[in-house]
Amino acid sequence: MSTNVLSTSATTGFGGIVQEYLWNWENQQLRVVYETLGKGSPLLLLPSFSSVSTRLEVGELAKLLAPNFQVVAVDWPGFGESSRPSLNYRPQIYQHFLEDFVKAIFNTPITVVAAGHAATYVLQLAVKQAAFSKIVLLAPTWRGPLPTMGASQQIAGIVRELVRSPILGQALYKLNTTPSFLSFMYRRHVFTDAAKITPSFIEKKWHTTQQPGARFASAAFVTGNLDTVREQSDFLELVQSLTVPLMVVIGESSPPKSREEMNALVALPGVRSVVIPGSLGLHEEYPAVVLEGVQDFLFSR
Repeated sequence: MSTNVLSTSATTGFGGIVQEYLWNWENQQLRVVYETLGKGSPLLLLPSFSSVSTRLEVGELAKLLAPNFQVVAVDWPGFGESSRPSLNYRPQIYQHFLEDFVKAIFNTPITVVAAGHAATYVLQLAVKQAAFSKIVLLAPTWRGPLPTMGASQQIAGIVRELVRSPILGQALYKLNTTPSFLSFMYRRHVFTDAAKITPSFIEKKWHTTQQPGARFASAAFVTGNLDTVREQSDFLELVQSLTVPLMVVIGESSPPKSREEMNALVALPGVRSVVIPGSLGLHEEYPAVVLEGVQDFLFSR
């Protein structure tokens, strides 16, 4: 495993130093791209899992944090500018990746800010070892879209295999990543201000979805194959097992089922929380409001 600085002309970043982390998984080397900005205490910034997942969704938040922290934002394996091989994407991959990445890049417990589905992976690592000193979860989720909609594991598995198939899978994936469909999904449960969902914004998101191999990790997320817990009680038990401070940021317009899960989380003793405008994409839509909501937590000893 090694890290290399990449040419910024060959990558699309948010103004930091772009590097690659070469990570081995089951005798296959994956290129993981991450970006570092600012000076100060280290802070790991993790984007959510989604069909359009990329570190750029936390780029504006990274720039706001950079005056006080050395921010590291990463493209998860299978997403963004990282390698997208046709692996059977499952929780073990991301559990091992996060543990190895944190160990390789940082030499002390760090603050971590994680969006969406990254929450459970952060919590599991925090319970397993002293990797983090503080945890901020942004609109945390633990269940993928299809399971949230009520699909059984069997149905979700059939859909996943269809999308992974060579010809039909590519066609199905393209239908579900058209600019019009992406715009619809953003309006439905990601952003709250329709004026921000511009044609150029959607075009950038669409471009992310059309990279070679993009459908494999995306299909795993959508069908629940990246769900590392299956029950709400297991998710809440992770939080109850924490020994480090935790803060949760909730979007006031979050989808009802997701909001119920977040409410159950923040009802636990010791969990700090704040409700701000936005929905599941609040970290990208309202980065300044996110920072305002968590800065006391981040700067307190």
